[in-house]
Amino acid sequence: MADQSKHQAVFLSGSLMRHVTRMSLTTSIGLMAIFAVDFVDMVFISMLGNDALAAAVGYAGTLLFFTNAINIGLSISAGALVARELGAGRSGQAGHYASSVAVLGLIVGVITSALVLMNISFLLSLLGAEGEVLRLGTRYVSIILPTMWVMSLAMVSMAVLRAHGDARRSMMATIYGGVVNAVLDPILIFAVGLGLDGAAIASVLARICMLAAALWPALRVHHGFARPSLKQVATDLRPVRAIAIPAVLTNVATPIGNAIVVREIAQYGTDAVAGMAVIGRLLPVAFSVIFALSGAIGPMIGQNFGAEKFDRVREAFFAGIKFTAIYVLGMAAILFLLRGPIADLFAAQGETRILIYLFCGPLALAAFFNGVIFVANASFNNLGHPVYSTWINWGRHTIGTWVFATIGSYLAGASGVLLGQAFGGVIFAAISWVFVARVVSRLTRPQDIDPFADQKRILSLFGRRGW
Repeated sequence: MADQSKHQAVFLSGSLMRHVTRMSLTTSIGLMAIFAVDFVDMVFISMLGNDALAAAVGYAGTLLFFTNAINIGLSISAGALVARELGAGRSGQAGHYASSVAVLGLIVGVITSALVLMNISFLLSLLGAEGEVLRLGTRYVSIILPTMWVMSLAMVSMAVLRAHGDARRSMMATIYGGVVNAVLDPILIFAVGLGLDGAAIASVLARICMLAAALWPALRVHHGFARPSLKQVATDLRPVRAIAIPAVLTNVATPIGNAIVVREIAQYGTDAVAGMAVIGRLLPVAFSVIFALSGAIGPMIGQNFGAEKFDRVREAFFAGIKFTAIYVLGMAAILFLLRGPIADLFAAQGETRILIYLFCGPLALAAFFNGVIFVANASFNNLGHPVYSTWINWGRHTIGTWVFATIGSYLAGASGVLLGQAFGGVIFAAISWVFVARVVSRLTRPQDIDPFADQKRILSLFGRRGW
């Protein structure tokens, strides 16, 4: 069993820059398929000629992002624990961890979706939706949200595949889902005449397809899941929650930050919200490689940490930073050259066009700092310090967003909101780099995670020496 696991731990040798490039590009192709479909969704919805539809998708997307952040957090826990156990030669325990996280994802998905559905109008109202936009957003979310547990199991399965170094099958799962969505979108929206409901139904069927395509190879090819049992879940709960809870809290911060921005933007009218909705679809398409980097580099750090190859852990972090810089520079140049055609694609005018031009200009370069935070968070989660990720992300998406977005709004209107948000990202990218440097300089043999110890260290940096 140990020999088999060592064979599965594919990141313990070879060029880490090559591993980072291969895993990031492969993973991003799958992500881009999903994000591209969301982008096309927005194009189709814009073709219906009702600005309220685009605004409703913008509000609904923010709320759905919150629920999906929980799924992302659970998948991070699965990937970190499985990769570490594979690196240490314990494939049996890796399977138990994967099953335990999957069971927890199923339970949390059912409970969370039920709670949100009971308060859906209130939550969308908090974001600023009202009238026709509120009614449409409620319908859209009500169709998609009950499948939260499906998405949770799909994302855990894809995390297990990546932990085994199988980025290709993880990618194919998302591509299959994207193809299903892309084929059904025009049929259900236009041919059947369901409009916004058709887009939501297509997303539901795509999620089901993704689950089947990811779970099957994780089970049959890699034997990545052990037989689930409540007793095993109870046994694994402590190490799982030690990463899962901080990881969930870390990812929940992102939609909260987005909600702050949307609420600030909302005061500038429907055109501004529509511009934000377009940017929300364009951003992950353009920078899917950066979004994928966090999930791609995590298994490399986790496997080498489990195998106590600390030099390769440090090398993996810096390889991720270099890859981020190269990609962002190239993509920012492409967006700048295509800013006119992109705005024309959505028939954008007024404030909508101004915001799209801003994103395709200086804001695109700010993606580098988001990439630094992604790589740092992946490092924290896989090196036994997930609470650092929580502090960084919450700081970045609360103080680092609200304060600077408010100042930017006062100084430059809707454009200032986005510029202020980007400036906050620069500050917290620098903070995360400092924390990573401290962690990697003190690497020792993997031990049980003590999140309270991390909190004490963080507070000590602010003068709380009495801990």
